[in-house]
Amino acid sequence: MTTRRSFLTTAGAAGAAALAAPAVHAQSKIRWRMQTYAGPALAEHVVKPAIDSFNKVAGDEMEIELFFSDQLVPTGELFRAMQKGTIDAVQSDDDSMASPTEVTVFGGYFPFASRYSLDVPVLFNQYGLNEIWDAEYSAVGVKHLSAGSWDPCHFATKEPIHSLEDMKGKRVFTFPTAGRFLSQFGVVPVTLPWEDIEVAVQTGELDGVAWSGITEDYTVGWADVTDYFLTNNISGAWAGSFFANMDAWNELPEHLQELLKLTMDSSHYYRQWWYWGGEAYLRVNGTKMQLTSIPDEEWAAVEAAAVEFWEEIAAESEVKAKVVEIFKQYNADMLKAGRPYRYG
Repeated sequence: MTTRRSFLTTAGAAGAAALAAPAVHAQSKIRWRMQTYAGPALAEHVVKPAIDSFNKVAGDEMEIELFFSDQLVPTGELFRAMQKGTIDAVQSDDDSMASPTEVTVFGGYFPFASRYSLDVPVLFNQYGLNEIWDAEYSAVGVKHLSAGSWDPCHFATKEPIHSLEDMKGKRVFTFPTAGRFLSQFGVVPVTLPWEDIEVAVQTGELDGVAWSGITEDYTVGWADVTDYFLTNNISGAWAGSFFANMDAWNELPEHLQELLKLTMDSSHYYRQWWYWGGEAYLRVNGTKMQLTSIPDEEWAAVEAAAVEFWEEIAAESEVKAKVVEIFKQYNADMLKAGRPYRYG
């Protein structure tokens, strides 16, 4: 029978052993901070649903805290902040966040590089852009995670645009490379914080925006302060990506890396149908902006200028020339494929 003395002896030995053993702590929750280029209203569609889903599935293992445009750092400083580890991840285009790479110029809206939103993932996944982007960002300590497409680039303005002449002198909020291209037609590119754009249009500091398609114009409130929407566009889809600090990415367990990849794919898929459907629905049923168009024969001058612009960019470096060559090959293939890929 167990006596009181033997019980105390046994219990005391067990207690001493427990005290002597090294403490075992539960693994602390991994916490990332991610900033998107998008303001709160737009982020509700282009990134927040995916991040909410990731956090729900990751549970006690990891949480990504999402910040909106300019909330932690200005958009133009996103790359540096991520590179230094001030923030762990970014959703943006290369152009807006001023990446110090040879491919930065192709982020956002590179003139006429795409006609439809599906062109972007095909270019990255089947025509070799993923490998080029990976090499460029790895060289500067950042992990390029995944590229996807957003909406086409259209003008939304206070005054109507019916011709190229009407574009002259228009002060518009746009992306760096798009602004560089459009300036030859008299457009005056203006850089302002994303959250200031609506007020800038109301006060007359801006004449409009060339930043998005009609879905964003309605979603973020720009359709409330502009009166006209130009149906001609300089690109069929904005090209943006998810990026991460290289050390932060490498420290993630493999299963969380896979979960994040799935999350990004879900984000890309959401935008594919949300933008594609929204662009058509709001053109047909929207009531806030009047649609205008520049005749095809006149707009052909803009398309011709884009070809010259491509050559100008290609002459700047071997990497840029390689990307431009991929764009040329892709668009040639699409034209040969015919409907519904390219026609006219």
